Amino acid sequence: MVMPLSLLEKSMDRKVTLLLKDSRLLVGTLVGFDDYLNMVLENTEETNGEIVKRLGTVILRGNNVVSISPM
Repeated sequence: MVMPLSLLEKSMDRKVTLLLKDSRLLVGTLVGFDDYLNMVLENTEETNGEIVKRLGTVILRGNNVVSISPM
């Protein structure tokens, strides 16, 4: 099993896809995180169905994340 913190360490400065509790997908470059899985993403895009929004830099609270997928 891959532990979340080790996955995030390997994914620094790379694109990741995050599935949130409200079914939105965020795709962005991971530039920071902490022990609570709070994350900072740059060049982030939000996908909700077929609608895509550019969000830029996002600070995301870790308890909203359902899954993390490195790209």
